[in-house]
Amino acid sequence: MPEKGIDQTLLGARITKQINIQIANQLNTGILVVDAQLTIIVWNRFLQVHTGKKSENVLEQSIFSVFPELPVRWLSRKLNSVLQLNTPSFCSWEQRHHLFNLPHTRPITTDSDFMAQNCTFLPIVTDTNDSYICILIEDVTDVCHYQTQLKKALAELAKINRIDGLTQIYNRRHWQKSLEQEYAKARRHDKKLSLIMLDLDHFKLFNDNYGHQCGDMVLIEVSALISTLLRVEDIFGRYGGEEFAIILPETDLSGAIELAQRICGRVSALALTYKEQNVKVTASLGVAQLGEQEQSYEALISQADAALYQAKAQGRNKVFSNQCSSTLAVG
Repeated sequence: MPEKGIDQTLLGARITKQINIQIANQLNTGILVVDAQLTIIVWNRFLQVHTGKKSENVLEQSIFSVFPELPVRWLSRKLNSVLQLNTPSFCSWEQRHHLFNLPHTRPITTDSDFMAQNCTFLPIVTDTNDSYICILIEDVTDVCHYQTQLKKALAELAKINRIDGLTQIYNRRHWQKSLEQEYAKARRHDKKLSLIMLDLDHFKLFNDNYGHQCGDMVLIEVSALISTLLRVEDIFGRYGGEEFAIILPETDLSGAIELAQRICGRVSALALTYKEQNVKVTASLGVAQLGEQEQSYEALISQADAALYQAKAQGRNKVFSNQCSSTLAVG
């Protein structure tokens, strides 16, 4: 029954206020209301739990004194814009991981001690034309954590799709796609492009004499060595088995031959030991430069592959190019 002597409108307003307070205190969302001077006038239970500060100690205080970590200039502009335009605004955890230093309570490992937050800024105008801003702080730590894990997994999957698992250089599929792109750029912009095909000599003997683990070690060590001799823009890949290939953008034949000779010499000088036995490694290399006669990137591969065959036919541990008239140095 309504209390006697109390105006029904006032009673309804009081009941509504009590209901609103109870709802606000039971929500698992931070509810913070500030006036036009950015002074706190509403502080719900969520904020009390996560900050350890009771409402009587924060009400009538500036939001920036209660939360000194807030970016003052950025947030002031954002809140003033909400007031002036009378339109909501939003800040997601993807833009800023968190605005308020509120510790999360999730039993999961994250990169931050504070909860990831989605913050919504809502304009409120009363019947007396007083303006306020309601700030809703949503804890999205779980979402942030699992999204971050998903991105890492996708990045790892993308890496697996382009990286050879053993040597950690590009696999044939990605390397060949890169060559197709470099071929198109070279043709379109009339740029030089060269290619080195490389094969480890008598590789089968490593597996036969020492076992496949020795063969794997040789592939890993040679790949690592060659990688140190290349420029950032060079594209190094495992073409198959013990055969490798190097794309050299904006490089002429002489530059490619010079690099091939350096690789040949460094590989032959490589000191490897497997189970206390010295392992000798050499490589044969074929070099080709893109010319007018190659009408596809496959033709460039064929040119370099033919040169590689000639290097092997002439005794291995050599560099050869069908496009070079002079004798190439032995590695």
